[in-house]
Amino acid sequence: MLNSFWWGGGHHNKGIRWMSWERMTSLKSEGGMGFRDFKAFNLAMIAKQGWNFLSKPNSLVAKIFRARYFPRSSFLDSKNGNNPSFVWRSLWKAKDVLKLGSR
Repeated sequence: MLNSFWWGGGHHNKGIRWMSWERMTSLKSEGGMGFRDFKAFNLAMIAKQGWNFLSKPNSLVAKIFRARYFPRSSFLDSKNGNNPSFVWRSLWKAKDVLKLGSR
């Protein structure tokens, strides 16, 4: 979708790729266009929800996820579990970002 927006094209026309996505997401001072890296931005937003589990353990969402996915441990020590939901898998992947940024 991003490709067709920035470089034109449609279902049958690939358009012209003027610049690689890696270069577009690099800083303007480095010759890029300064766009956000959407994968990193999404991971940061999901990690923020994980931070809410840690900082607000009595919220309804934290209680629901704790009861389902980590009843006997903390969020940072939790396992992926059996048949996890898409939301839980995303939160579980973002857990590493929280571990890197916390003391």
